[in-house]
Amino acid sequence: MRFDIISVLPGLLESPFAHSILQRAQKKGIAEIHVHNLRDHSTNKHKSVDDYPYGGGSGMVMMIEPFAACIDMLKAERDYDEIIFMTPDGVTLDQGIANQLSTVQNIIILCGHYKGIDQRIRDLYVTRELSIGDYVLSGGELPAAVLVDAVVRLIPGVLSDETSALSDSFQGELLDAPVYTRPADWKGHKVPDILLSGNTPQIEKWRFEQSVERTRQRRPDLLDE
Repeated sequence: MRFDIISVLPGLLESPFAHSILQRAQKKGIAEIHVHNLRDHSTNKHKSVDDYPYGGGSGMVMMIEPFAACIDMLKAERDYDEIIFMTPDGVTLDQGIANQLSTVQNIIILCGHYKGIDQRIRDLYVTRELSIGDYVLSGGELPAAVLVDAVVRLIPGVLSDETSALSDSFQGELLDAPVYTRPADWKGHKVPDILLSGNTPQIEKWRFEQSVERTRQRRPDLLDE
C-alpha cells in the first residue's frame, strides 16, 4: 500500500513515520509512505503557496497551482484509489473508514494550512474529506499521520498478532473491555478471577459484558446507533 502526502511542512512528518508500527510496515515492504514538499511545485521564485482570499477577510488561502501540479505529477505515475483532504469540516474518521481504506492500494493525502485550500482543489481532485475531531489544528500533517497509522496497522502482516486489530475498540462498534497483565495481585489490587480461570467461553462472555457496559458509560451514542 502506498501513501503520498503533500505538505508545506514535510519535516513535521519525519518522526511519526520513522518509529514503531509505521517503521516496521515500511521495512517489511508492506507500506510505502512518501512525503512531498508542496513548495517544490510553487509557480514563483519565492516558493510561496498561499495568497489573500478573494472577497477579503482575514488569513491566507493555499493556492490552486502547487497542489494541482503535485497531484497531476503523482497521477501521471500511477492510479490512485483516493485523494483525501484532512480538514476540520470533513467526515469524522472512524474505525469503519479506516477498515475501508486499508483495502485499497494508493492514497494521496493533502495537508492544509492557514484558512484552508482553494475550493477548486476540493471540487476537482479530492475524493474524500476527513476530520479527526471537532477542533482546529495548525495544519493537516498531524491528522495525516493519525490517518496513516489507523490504516496501516490494519494491513495483514503489519502487527505481530494479526488478530489484535480485530479486537480493538470500535471494531465491533463497542469500546474494548478492560485488559490486565502480570502480576495478578499488585498491592492488593487483583485481576478479576474470571480472567485467571482458563474458561474461554466464560472469559469471552465477561469481556463482551464489560465492553457493553463501558460503551454504555462512556459512549452511549454508539449503542444508540
